[in-house]
Amino acid sequence: MRDSSAANLLFLHALTGLHPGGGTALGVVDLPVQRERHTQWPMIPGSGLKGVLRDACRRRLGGEDEELFAAFGPPPPSEAGASQTAKASDYAGALAFTDARLVAFPVRSLRGVFAWVTCPAVLDRLGRDARLLARGGTAPPAPPPVEQGGAACPQRSDNLIEGNQLLLEEFEFHRTGDDGGVAEWLAKTAVTDKATAERLTRNLVVLQDDDFTHFARHATEVVARIGLDYETKTARGQALFYEEFLPPETLFYAVALATGSRNEKVERDAAGMLDLLRNHTPLILQIGADQTIGKGLCAIRVMKPEDGDA
Repeated sequence: MRDSSAANLLFLHALTGLHPGGGTALGVVDLPVQRERHTQWPMIPGSGLKGVLRDACRRRLGGEDEELFAAFGPPPPSEAGASQTAKASDYAGALAFTDARLVAFPVRSLRGVFAWVTCPAVLDRLGRDARLLARGGTAPPAPPPVEQGGAACPQRSDNLIEGNQLLLEEFEFHRTGDDGGVAEWLAKTAVTDKATAERLTRNLVVLQDDDFTHFARHATEVVARIGLDYETKTARGQALFYEEFLPPETLFYAVALATGSRNEKVERDAAGMLDLLRNHTPLILQIGADQTIGKGLCAIRVMKPEDGDA
């Protein structure tokens, strides 16, 4: 049982602004979001994602117990409330998580309010990662080739102007063809909300890689934050700072990897561990900073084995 392995895709849909912090402040933004070094696309570190999921499952399971330890590993001895019967050095957890990677980024559109933009490089990587699941039907369709300044989207897209033009932020794009079924696949696989799924089928746009990267780097929200002196209601010292947020509707995915339980008190194979994750993960999670001002609320979907099959 310990040698078995399984994997599922896990999708994150930002419902409010999201700040997965940890980036290095290089300009006027004091608190940038975390980004991949080589692409500069936003990401959520796997360590942070695992911690959020562990805490959510702990609450759903009613506290620290052997199933939680089997899935995520025992807590370190220094952690408050750590079990006296299990130590982090005893065995590793059965679940592992990759970094959450960008799937689609929302961009302001002259028509249709906004578009989710993605690109062949993102979709190629998603397809490669999906093949870790060992079920060929779970991979998204191959993305269509797109030239710079071009856009692939459904003919019925809400974002089209005069039949074949799009205006995203201040940039004009021309429709070069259909998206190859990518929008339908994401609507079926990545979200659970019916209204969001329907909008995805009409408002997903596949751009050329460099065009997509420009939006992922420069179309985020930068908000001025300030602390007030309680008595005078004026700015407190040097409290003014600028924080970067990913906009609501941003879509991410991660891969959840599982082995059989290494905890001798819990008999679960790899598929059983993924079932535990799926059954005890709430529909909404808070990820990243600024929980008390409503940031970081994300809808979560852990794929079932049959999801995405043709």
